[in-house]
Amino acid sequence: MFRVILTALAVLTAAPAIAQVDIQEVTSPGGINAWLVEDHSLPFVALDIRFQGGTSLDAPDHRGATYLMTGLLEEGAGDMNNSEFAARSEALAAYFGFSAYRDSIAITAQMLTENRDQAVDLLHEALVNPRFDQTAIDRVRGQVLSIIDSNQHDPAELASAAFYAQAFGDHPYGSAEEGTPDSVNALTRDDLIAAHRGALARDRVSVGVSGDITPDELGVLLDRLLGDLPETGAPQPADAPYTLSGGTTVIDYPTPQSTALFGHEGIERDDPDFFAAYVLNQVLGGGNFRSRLMQEIRVDRGLTYGISTFLVLFDHGPMMMGQFSSSNDLVAQAVEVLRQQWADVAENGVAEEELEAAKTYLTGAYPLRFTGNENLAAILAGMQADHMPISYINTRNDRVNAVTQDDVRRVAARLMDPEGLRVVVVGQPEGLESTD
Repeated sequence: MFRVILTALAVLTAAPAIAQVDIQEVTSPGGINAWLVEDHSLPFVALDIRFQGGTSLDAPDHRGATYLMTGLLEEGAGDMNNSEFAARSEALAAYFGFSAYRDSIAITAQMLTENRDQAVDLLHEALVNPRFDQTAIDRVRGQVLSIIDSNQHDPAELASAAFYAQAFGDHPYGSAEEGTPDSVNALTRDDLIAAHRGALARDRVSVGVSGDITPDELGVLLDRLLGDLPETGAPQPADAPYTLSGGTTVIDYPTPQSTALFGHEGIERDDPDFFAAYVLNQVLGGGNFRSRLMQEIRVDRGLTYGISTFLVLFDHGPMMMGQFSSSNDLVAQAVEVLRQQWADVAENGVAEEELEAAKTYLTGAYPLRFTGNENLAAILAGMQADHMPISYINTRNDRVNAVTQDDVRRVAARLMDPEGLRVVVVGQPEGLESTD
């Protein structure tokens, strides 16, 4: 899945402004770090735990191991089978979520203050002592195989799979997070135990917490929850060489509407030009009706219902991408206009009124993105995982507003590559053929 930078807070009813957020850095007695925002208004606490690595840790002959392993973490732990684990979490009114992505495994937890100790103990068992019962493996394996099969009939998934395979080849990014039918069917219980040991380790963890808990209480909780995990895990993958050149790929699929995915290499999150690229993306195709591509392709020409672009911040191979769908008789014209606009922005930058509209949208929408402790916990964990400073929430809008038209023009010339733009189309587009 695409990694999104989650950095915002405060819901305000007046003109947009960012409230100062008091983030406390907490280190447990055992040396585990977390960021905390205390909020004692409700007897509730939310945790978000990220383990860097995700499905990209899979070995070539074990694709899908991390994805399947993550799906089994709530299927029984310690002396509890899957039904007993589910009943216990329900009795505690606790919620746990387990998700695997290309660059991370995300664990979310929400619990009442009065049940916090018992809920933490239960989550500890899921993280440290998963059972991996064969009956659960077979059941969840079947669910994963169903997802893989469903993806084979989804034009958007087919486009994504083709793009990543062409762009990254044998690197883990070049294959699906879920694996293939053959690789998933071949996974054994020992493979899942190895995936668990390699992915869930203390040397790659980021923790965000928000709610009814003090720093001292959190320090004890961190050691209680995570202290028994291995100190180190599997080596992180190498950077992914981007091997895809510009052009068009058409994948024949019987549907009246074609789905297009387009893009090329992107920009790292820690690049000095990142904020200029972030604003540039909003001008180009940030998803609202004032973006350049929405105006040119939907509003002015009616070639699609919607088109968007986004910065894909993979840890080992960032990209600048976009997507749209269009009827088979219109998609070729839409691709032509897309390429024209890509070249125009690369050469000429954007107009001052476009820039100001994008900055107004980004700074105005920013305070409205997040409500609730669970969202704030995710923000805090995501900030740490992306190596952001603890002051980021309170300075983000200033960084957006500091972007100038010259900044955007410089970054557009550097980042946008009309000749390198690859468009993958799944459908039966009229007048559009693969170029290689």
